[in-house]
Amino acid sequence: MDGTETNRRNCAKTEQQKMLDSGGNQSGSKDRVTLKKEIGLLSACAIIIGNIIGSGIFISPKGVLDHAGSVGFSLIVWVLGGGICALGSLCYAELGVTIPKSGGDYSYVTEIFGGLVGFLLLWSAVLIMYPTTLAVIALTFSNYVLQPAFPNCLPPYIATRLLSTTCVLFLTWVNCSSVRWGTRIQDIFTVGKLLALVLIIVVGMIQIAKGHYDALEPQTAFEFIKDPSVGQIALAFLQASFAYSGWNFLNYVTEEVVEPRKNLPRAIYISIPLVTLVYTLTNIAYFSSMSPQELLDSNAVAVTFGEKLLGMFSWVMPISVALSTFGGINGYLFTSSRLCFSGAREGHLPYLLAMIHLKSCTPIPALLVCCTATIVILCIGDTHNLINYVSFINYLSYGVTIAGLLYYRWKKPKMVRPIKVNLLVPCSYLVFWAVLLGFSLYSEPVVCGMGLVIMLTGVPIYFIGVQWKNKPHWISSAVEKVTYLGQKLCYVVFPQVDPSEIEPLTEKSELHPFAALMNTPVLVSFRGSSSVSLSYVRRTSSVHALTAPQRQGTLKSTAQ
Repeated sequence: MDGTETNRRNCAKTEQQKMLDSGGNQSGSKDRVTLKKEIGLLSACAIIIGNIIGSGIFISPKGVLDHAGSVGFSLIVWVLGGGICALGSLCYAELGVTIPKSGGDYSYVTEIFGGLVGFLLLWSAVLIMYPTTLAVIALTFSNYVLQPAFPNCLPPYIATRLLSTTCVLFLTWVNCSSVRWGTRIQDIFTVGKLLALVLIIVVGMIQIAKGHYDALEPQTAFEFIKDPSVGQIALAFLQASFAYSGWNFLNYVTEEVVEPRKNLPRAIYISIPLVTLVYTLTNIAYFSSMSPQELLDSNAVAVTFGEKLLGMFSWVMPISVALSTFGGINGYLFTSSRLCFSGAREGHLPYLLAMIHLKSCTPIPALLVCCTATIVILCIGDTHNLINYVSFINYLSYGVTIAGLLYYRWKKPKMVRPIKVNLLVPCSYLVFWAVLLGFSLYSEPVVCGMGLVIMLTGVPIYFIGVQWKNKPHWISSAVEKVTYLGQKLCYVVFPQVDPSEIEPLTEKSELHPFAALMNTPVLVSFRGSSSVSLSYVRRTSSVHALTAPQRQGTLKSTAQ
């Protein structure tokens, strides 16, 4: 996070030149060392659905029912929760095609409100939010996989941690090796988890057809187990929001989506209604075979459902949940690593994290950081309090981002917006968000306060790491040596960037700072002029600009 020009200028020296020279002739957009656009509409839908459907639908029904107080109201919460996600996703669709950068909330908030606000979201996400979520999903995976081996007791602590760590390490290796492998795993396991939920829904519908729907009859469904309160209702929505979390994750990989201005909104419009429908029908299926008290007493709702209705095939449920969570881990690793990548590209994280592998074009350093942070959280032990902090920070970031949409409309009213949602959409979301957040603060002041404290610890880090320009030489030298070593170990370079793909449509693209400051080949463009390619530049050499006809072979360094 050294903000000085010296560090930027020195952090990729001779090693990168050797790598580029060994890379052979790579010309044209297909051969550029850059994040590859390999996410089509199907994979885009799989990323959204796969990230939403993780462990939440198998865990949250108990919490939603407990806080909602009745079967009928809990189903209303599930439907309204999907509706709120739809409103939010429409806003993110506008932001995603207006500011087509990877990084999601962080990139939009940084663009709209500036570096400090963006850094605070990045800090809390990298430090707590995504490592904790990954750790929880990995532990859920290991618990369900090991359950058949320990039918009468909880699996051993060490066994669950070892299996969780192995799973995270394996998927990190897959995502380091190939973007295509990562997206294929996401596609396959998304289909698998949808089939598992379809099985639950079909069995539940059969039960209803046989007349087993006592808990769903109107006079029974709205019998409250306990007196409802506004605070409890807010907590019910927070529980549902945990199950729906991940609806904005495609925005984290915008630069890898094929035709993002077309496919990003399409994927959102397909995925959110589908997940809402599946979630609602799944909960109806649960209540077709389980009384409210049985559901509240169950620690694994899907497994209890399977034991009651599937007989000798009840083993299908724990395996289905394990597969679902496995796909969730892959999706979170894929998207959270792109957040680290985007933060490093903006200068808010060490520049090594903004580098990608010379051949596979995957952000290996960012993936390794996400993997390491997750393993550290797994070793801590108790993750329950961290989950509560994560939920608050997550919801806070949604509101700030959507408020940014309104501010951006006012700040730049003439900007070209391929999608422009009605103002009622963000306003309705923000009203709901403010009410929910306010009652959460009232109901759980300590938890919400700790979430704010975690986020605000990033303020001194920002001013020391990013804003402090004239750092001592030994700090710059140390960062340079670590970056150089990281490049050698991971075989990574800075990607070539075409700003026309990531800048807002009416913003004039200027010389990309990586070109002059980071010794890396990049593409830059200016409105109304042809693209130029900058070759690798030594620390003391001048910048060699090549016009489009001269672009062949520019990956071979011209700095002799």
